[in-house]
Amino acid sequence: MPFDIQLLPSLKAKSVRDNTSQYYVNDKGDRLPSVTTILNATKPQAERDRLFNWRQRVGADEANKISGTASRRGTQIHKQIQRYLQGLDSPCPENSRPYWESIEPVLQDIDTVRLIEGSVFHYDMSYAGVVDCVASYKGIPCVCEWKTADKPKGSIERLYEYPLQLTAYLGAVNQYYQDYGVKVDHGLLVVAIPDLPAEVFLFEPAAMQDYWQHWVGRVAEYWQRQKARSPF
Repeated sequence: MPFDIQLLPSLKAKSVRDNTSQYYVNDKGDRLPSVTTILNATKPQAERDRLFNWRQRVGADEANKISGTASRRGTQIHKQIQRYLQGLDSPCPENSRPYWESIEPVLQDIDTVRLIEGSVFHYDMSYAGVVDCVASYKGIPCVCEWKTADKPKGSIERLYEYPLQLTAYLGAVNQYYQDYGVKVDHGLLVVAIPDLPAEVFLFEPAAMQDYWQHWVGRVAEYWQRQKARSPF
């Protein structure tokens, strides 16, 4: 279907890595940590224990294989969605086709596309990232995140830190594009699952505000840790 594309001006930024941390650098040289870097650095112990126990259960080699496969799969699906939203007719790689067939019907309800894989900086809170999409879903303006999984999540609780990632991008989009009249207060998280319809989680403004308060705390914790490590 043809999309109503009203793209906002894109922010030029490059991704750089420093050990296990990722940063984004704009054309002025400002370097800010990524959303995922902040989440990883401030991950609650319960979440660390869950991941540790999973790696122990399946073994380090298998865990690395699973993670690598999931990462490549996610990259392929993101590129396929990007081409689709840009109106490009491009065949989906065969190994990603089950995930594409899961999520494609949801994309038919997307319209008024404002950003696709867009870099965003939140200068007041000092973080940055790349948002998957800003668009309307069934007429509701949303910040959108696309995910893949081998089986249904089943509940918001099993999304773990994805909603925090979503609210971080929502805050950065609203802050960076406020002069363009952008004010998004809904979040959309879609999980593609092979041989099943994608799971759709639409977060209302009140829920996004709750997640935002948690995110603010995580950012503060991150910078407190950075300050404690600094020799100056």
